[in-house]
Amino acid sequence: MASEEELFASVDALLNEEPRLPPPAERARLREAAGITQARLATALKTTTQSVKNWENGRSEPKSPRLDAYQRLLNGWAAKYPAPGAAATASVAASAPAVSTEPAGSRVETADAPQAPAVAAAAPARPAIRPAATLRRPAMKKAAQPAADPRFPHGPLAVLDGDGCAYGVDGIVLDCPATTVVELVEWTLHESGVGAPKLNRYGKDSDPLIVLTAAAAVKLGLPERLEGHEQRRSLRLPEDHPVVKQVVKAKWRLTQRGFGPWARIYRKAQGRERQCVQLAILSWDALDERSWPGVAEMEPADVARVLGVYAQRVITPRGSAAVSGLELMTALRPPTRAVQDPQTGNWVPGHNPGSLGTEPMDPAPPEATPEHPVVVDSGWSGGFLNEEAYQWVRPVDLLTDEECTLPFAVGLDLNTAFLAAAARLVVGLSAPDHFVGPKFSPKVPGSWLVDLSHVEVDPRLPSPFTPDGTRPTGPAWYQTHTVAYAQELGYNVQPIEAYLRRETGAYLDPWHDRLKAAYVDTLADLGVTSDLTDAEFLAAMERHKDVDPAMAAVLAAIKATVKGGIGKLRERPQGKKYKEGERWPALQRPTWRPDIRAAVISKARINMHRKLRNMATMTGLYPLAVLSDCVVYPSPGDSPLDFLPYAASGKPQPGGFRLGSTPGLAKLEGVQSMLWAVDLMEQGYNPARHIKGGDAVLDEGE
Repeated sequence: MASEEELFASVDALLNEEPRLPPPAERARLREAAGITQARLATALKTTTQSVKNWENGRSEPKSPRLDAYQRLLNGWAAKYPAPGAAATASVAASAPAVSTEPAGSRVETADAPQAPAVAAAAPARPAIRPAATLRRPAMKKAAQPAADPRFPHGPLAVLDGDGCAYGVDGIVLDCPATTVVELVEWTLHESGVGAPKLNRYGKDSDPLIVLTAAAAVKLGLPERLEGHEQRRSLRLPEDHPVVKQVVKAKWRLTQRGFGPWARIYRKAQGRERQCVQLAILSWDALDERSWPGVAEMEPADVARVLGVYAQRVITPRGSAAVSGLELMTALRPPTRAVQDPQTGNWVPGHNPGSLGTEPMDPAPPEATPEHPVVVDSGWSGGFLNEEAYQWVRPVDLLTDEECTLPFAVGLDLNTAFLAAAARLVVGLSAPDHFVGPKFSPKVPGSWLVDLSHVEVDPRLPSPFTPDGTRPTGPAWYQTHTVAYAQELGYNVQPIEAYLRRETGAYLDPWHDRLKAAYVDTLADLGVTSDLTDAEFLAAMERHKDVDPAMAAVLAAIKATVKGGIGKLRERPQGKKYKEGERWPALQRPTWRPDIRAAVISKARINMHRKLRNMATMTGLYPLAVLSDCVVYPSPGDSPLDFLPYAASGKPQPGGFRLGSTPGLAKLEGVQSMLWAVDLMEQGYNPARHIKGGDAVLDEGE
């Protein structure tokens, strides 16, 4: 007799099959009902008119990903233009009594009309801890969101206040009767209707997130803040705390990080249904100010709106922005998928191609950090990759009199430069292999020992090969993009040795695509759209944070997710008790991949240098300083429009810095006087760090 796990795997396999399209004749009917020609449909699906004709007469079928897009379009048309006879069926169904599908304790109430009694659902109601909760909808601005999953009608999360009101997305408010953490967990799983569907068909649903205000934390028996030196240092409650004991007594578990600002409470999954709730405690600094500016001080409904938009566009928060950025990679590229065992015919978990798999992988010695066991145990002394972001200042003696007489220093900042670098980035997916004297190939990701000291670069520009912009002095380890740029500049490269990976893929592509869409959409909500002229763009960026502070906080969190997620790929050990050579917890993750981090930063730095070089060619201007994705130029005016290159038509010249809202394009970072910039340079400071008027943070991806 088949086991439950085998049956579920078989069912999942059916769910994962390619979508079935309606009959060919129905496809044609739907298109004609929508008034769309075959040629226009072909253009939308980026195919040929003949292909559309073949689909509609049954000669051929589309393949993924075009199949999925076509299926979605046909489903939309079918809803708008039902087949003859379907309307009559729909009218009969509309006259029948409605059957409630909402979770118990989640009925919607309105203030202006009484609710008609609902007919009992055929399925048994979910168990409730307390009498049925009610749902209220206060008047507030709605956040854009996709169609709700029927399993999670109230969105991905809720913010619980001390009066029992749980604020969700779209302005909903649930009444939560829980007075203990255990009751809260049970209510969340069985009554709240909170959660989010998986982002990949082979992945897992996001666990529901309940955010606690200070008042809610106290009501549930938690301290308003973590008290005492030991608790602050470890960022969690001690194991003998009454709440921790309650959780354990009720046969719930805590993850290894314990009951801290982000606590995950779980039981072993029952069948395919996960039993896990994520808690975030605002008064314990769950939302740090840099990643979520001002959010911890907002009203609960506004906190729910900020986190809800982030959850819908990025992922349900699972910790810091850095943790969420890393978790997003795995959610979009799950390590396993259902495969059929050729011997038994059973469906079992198997490797998902394009993912990082389920097992951690040691890096090559030059890709590791000095304290890594691979380095310590082998006695490696051959050097390390130094692929970091720029931190460079031009020597003052290379400034010309003409430059010094210009009145302004203008800083440009590249939008999410690391995200732009992640686009179509091919990285290694398998373990590194060692090669001696290999022939260089720009298509093979890896680490190369090569001498680039012979490459000549204008001294008014930073070297593209080192973070501090100094010229290399001999052989050193570089990532593929760095070595490829030397070839692009016309120089011969002869690697001495290399660590390369045979299996490769664009692992970060879905991560890039989702975060790019989130970034662009959020900027658009703040009035910064892609159709603005450069002057309009600068004006919109100047006021965008004042348009909607909540959405501005979402934008900041998205940027922190990008930088933090890349940084987490090479998380270093923490704590005074760590001893060099020991394995630290991050090494147990398949996503501890310093080589991927190096590839992203290398590509971002090379992209920056390519623009610097093109700007010098087109305008004769050279930068004063560069700090990660910020560059400062001398300028005759106080705007980028005064020195950026434009064609006679008014369009930006390709190859240089361009203003715009998409990742990789530039925005104004700040303006100061040229005298101010030169004074800082003479003192050994980087003007790019202070051009905004404060002390900028070096965005190294850590």
